[in-house]
Amino acid sequence: MRREYVEAVLAVVELIPAGSAVAYGDIAELIGSGGPRQVGSVMSHHGSAVPWWRVLKASGEAPEGLEAEALQYYLKEGTPLRGEFLRFARTGDGRWRVDLAAARWAPSESDFDAVDAIAERLEASLRKLSVADDGMSP
Repeated sequence: MRREYVEAVLAVVELIPAGSAVAYGDIAELIGSGGPRQVGSVMSHHGSAVPWWRVLKASGEAPEGLEAEALQYYLKEGTPLRGEFLRFARTGDGRWRVDLAAARWAPSESDFDAVDAIAERLEASLRKLSVADDGMSP
């Protein structure tokens, strides 16, 4: 995966405020490149340095294998949840998820400005990579 794409995904994730969440596909749409699987791959390989728990499957399920850790962040940040999350926190049993309809990040105008700048940098780097280096291209 291209370093520029990884950096763009992680930069957008850093903008998501506490208590909010987005789906993998939301990130891809915001940066105008890739899709949910590509964003998921970035998050699984490079996401530990950013608030990874704020990026989810479209169903609102926490990242697989990290449910207990993610739940602690959600409870601390006041992220809207559905299901048996308190039971899960106590016993490890019970199904729950983030209420993505209520928790979905609604970027402010300044957030959109930042996302646009990230997306433009990514697009420019991808465009630069796609130009043939044959000495004849402008």
